[in-house]
Amino acid sequence: MKLLFSSVVIFFFVCQVKAQVVSAEFVKLDSLGGAFKELNKSLKKAKETNNSYGIALAHYKLAIFCKNNNAYTEALHQNNEALVLLQSKKDTLVVNVLNQIGALHLELKNYNYAKDYFAKAITQATTLKDSLALAFSTSNLGSCFEKQHKYAEALNYQNKSLKLYKQLNNSSGLAIVNENIGSIYEDLEDYKLAKYFFEKALAYAKNSKEARLANIYNNLGDVYRKTDNLTKGLEFTTKSLESAIKTNSSADVASAYKDLSKNYNLQGDYKKAHSYLQLFVVLDTKNSKQQNTNQASALQHIYNSKEKESQIAYLLQVNKVNRAQNIILVILVVTVLALSLIWFMYVQKKRRHSRKEQDYEQQLLKAKLDKKQAEEKTLQKEVYIKTAALSRYSLHLSQKNKMLSNLSLTLKNSLQRSNIDLKRKLKTLIKEIDFNLSQEKEWDEFMLFFKEIHPSFITKISAAAHCKLSPAELRLCILLKLNLSSKEIASILRLTPDSVRVSRYRLRKKLPINAKEELGAYLTTF
Repeated sequence: MKLLFSSVVIFFFVCQVKAQVVSAEFVKLDSLGGAFKELNKSLKKAKETNNSYGIALAHYKLAIFCKNNNAYTEALHQNNEALVLLQSKKDTLVVNVLNQIGALHLELKNYNYAKDYFAKAITQATTLKDSLALAFSTSNLGSCFEKQHKYAEALNYQNKSLKLYKQLNNSSGLAIVNENIGSIYEDLEDYKLAKYFFEKALAYAKNSKEARLANIYNNLGDVYRKTDNLTKGLEFTTKSLESAIKTNSSADVASAYKDLSKNYNLQGDYKKAHSYLQLFVVLDTKNSKQQNTNQASALQHIYNSKEKESQIAYLLQVNKVNRAQNIILVILVVTVLALSLIWFMYVQKKRRHSRKEQDYEQQLLKAKLDKKQAEEKTLQKEVYIKTAALSRYSLHLSQKNKMLSNLSLTLKNSLQRSNIDLKRKLKTLIKEIDFNLSQEKEWDEFMLFFKEIHPSFITKISAAAHCKLSPAELRLCILLKLNLSSKEIASILRLTPDSVRVSRYRLRKKLPINAKEELGAYLTTF
């Protein structure tokens, strides 16, 4: 009956614990998305301000979130992003980031990597003279050596850290380091020293509400159980369970169930041992599921965020490409329009230039034409004057010759008189007059005038004739060209009109002229 009552009490106590733990885990899960959104929003704001330190801090906080939800790969990525931004800076945040990366590698059992980062953290903390960060990094480095079973090195670094925490009078740090040293001695199976350091850790963490208190109780329970003090072991393990329930640490609750099962098993109370073992299995399974759920949820939020960021980046890139294409298109259109305008202006200018050249050429041609017309008019006027002069000259010759002929005839008639002296003188006069009439000087001057007016006439008429023309025939051609009558020609050439007609007839035979065509009209064509 007593056993049944105690079993029922344990059952209701366990149910209450399970309800509290599960409720707490669901609250945590509900707030997971909101926490990530807030952290992600802080990162975006920091990026908008382009503050490298603020961006690094936002990455560091996101790394802590990812680590707490077992998304270790993403936590490493976020810490590395922060470290890249802080690589040229000397700040406590650099030490914290290095410690975070070391802790992640420690969790992933990459002990050598973890040691490297903790060593870097120690170097940075020493440079900054940050004793708290140095104590924390030194303790973590000691934990790496403990995991590799290098207990001497582990104790060396833990003692260095303990000394630093004592100087700082930091109870939380002292609790952690004393617990770590106790764990090392527990691994070395020196349970007396292990108990000593665990009790010191408990003394520092007694008033703490951290989950570490449950862990210290649990370690003390293990030491008492391993030294066969099962009553004390049960006492401390029960305290560990109560503390874990207060801090809503389901992992510590499960660990307490497991240790209680071990303790009851050693006491021979197999029923309770089995009950606590079942509770441990159920809660550990739930914890694993919850851990996996939290991890999946965190990773999903991270994935969704990155997916959105990728989509936004893609859209921004597309927008940039479209904007660039639009700018290029506008530039091309403007260029084409500018080139078209330049070409149009060039063509117009060329047309104006061509038009000006044409106008100038037309003006030159007109000027030349006017000049030629003026010259032609002048020449025509000169020809007219010279032709008139020739006509007058011909008429003068005709009248002179007629006068001289009449004078010669008169003088001949005077010779028939009986006056001997007069006769002798008149003969002399007649000879002189006949001599003057026979002179060709005036004719030569006439030919010079004619050749100035009609330079190629004699050549052309000579070429057109069927046979060679005599000098008398050429003179007849010249006088006919001047449109003189037969009577005038007879006077000039000192011939009778009949002789002129005969000469015209003979000349006509030598020229290629139609029977019906006038000889004078024909000669004017040359």
